[in-house]
Amino acid sequence: MKHRKLKRVREQLDEALQAFTEMASVTRPIKGWIRAIRDSLGMNMRQLADRLGVSQSRIVKIEQDELSGALTIKTLEKIADKLDCVFIYGFAPRSTLENTVRNQAACIARERMNMISHHMYLEAQELTNHHSKAAFESMVEEILESPSKLWDKNFK
Repeated sequence: MKHRKLKRVREQLDEALQAFTEMASVTRPIKGWIRAIRDSLGMNMRQLADRLGVSQSRIVKIEQDELSGALTIKTLEKIADKLDCVFIYGFAPRSTLENTVRNQAACIARERMNMISHHMYLEAQELTNHHSKAAFESMVEEILESPSKLWDKNFK
């Protein structure tokens, strides 16, 4: 039950995150977004400093901090607003959240199957490929039924 509800939530979130996924290939300009947009608007540091109510030396620091990743989201939002932009913050899954969860369950199932296969081999009770695949798929589904444990380090 909980598994189905979480799956629906993941599917809805995957759909919402699709926009971020498409933007994931956009790379930050070498000088940073703030400087690139400021320059393209024809705005100098003093003018941006005036709009933000800070010193010009603070703009130098802000632009350096953007490149090093040291700016806060709050600062980025404020600067974006003063540059007549919208600050966008999000995560873009490499695949989908559903695939991430299934891959994690498959990793756990593979570890379990390896241990089981080893014991069965020692007892001369090996599964056929067909039975092994079916057992693996069944195990993945069983693991997905315990989503709160899926990411525990020792969940095997």
